[in-house]
Amino acid sequence: MPKHAKITLYKTRIRGFTVAIFVDEKTKLIVQGITGRDGSFHTRQMLDYGTKVVAGVTPGKKGELVEGVPVFNSVLEAKEATGGNTSIIYVPVFAAADAVLESIAAGLDLVVIVTEGIPVHDVLRFYHQAQKENVRLIGPNCPGIISPGKCKVGILPANIFKPGLVGVVSRSGTLTYEVVWQLTGAGLGQSTCVGIGGDPIIGTNFIDCLTAFQDDPETKAIMLIGEIGGTDEQDAADFVKAYVTKPVVSFIAGATAPPGKRMGHAGAIISRSSGTAVEKKEALNAAGVGVAEIPAEIPNLVKIALSNL
Repeated sequence: MPKHAKITLYKTRIRGFTVAIFVDEKTKLIVQGITGRDGSFHTRQMLDYGTKVVAGVTPGKKGELVEGVPVFNSVLEAKEATGGNTSIIYVPVFAAADAVLESIAAGLDLVVIVTEGIPVHDVLRFYHQAQKENVRLIGPNCPGIISPGKCKVGILPANIFKPGLVGVVSRSGTLTYEVVWQLTGAGLGQSTCVGIGGDPIIGTNFIDCLTAFQDDPETKAIMLIGEIGGTDEQDAADFVKAYVTKPVVSFIAGATAPPGKRMGHAGAIISRSSGTAVEKKEALNAAGVGVAEIPAEIPNLVKIALSNL
């Protein structure tokens, strides 16, 4: 069994998830940091998309309304009053870890962490607590998740997404938007798009999403967007070869990055010969995954994959 596979298979059965795409019309969202600039702005964007934003949380601001959404002092208060089952973190970095721990303690099913720059030792604290309490985390330092036509939790630009058959998982937020724009422009809609984040420690990884998309009847093909640094893509390739029967297409960013240089994300760094784009592409090719050299090649590879079903 590939590295982390046992953990992954356990995590897909955690509380609240009878489907594999993580968010849908039943998602009831609590926005932590709703009274801040980013929290209030993206609350309006998510409401406009149709997401059920049921509550916000800012300590000391109970009783206020933001875009018509009631504000509470704590996540537990918000959950008990509204039935919220998911939260998103728009909390500044100095308080973000405590905000995540609060959502975990309240017993939510899913916590999406947009905040970037959270120290690794803080991430480890809430990562292990989430594992213990069977709470799924997405992020930190991620754009969030969208199931087109159903629900958006995060900062993703909704206008480029359309409902369809392609599940997308990506370490890069901006590159996700480029790839989705290419897919949508070619008439290829998406079932769910997950921006998992590019930090060294993240709550939901490639294998988690591959497992979810494999089990999701709405997903017919999978798009995996990776980048240099680490071995997550190689682990994903091993998992695809062993367990995934749906066609997978990929793109690896950073092919021209010089060794030893961090490229955008904390996890996107080549150390010696490990984590290079060439190494990742070879592993994916060996697993039968189609690898695009440039984003413009992706739609055609996906169409070929779907035509072979």
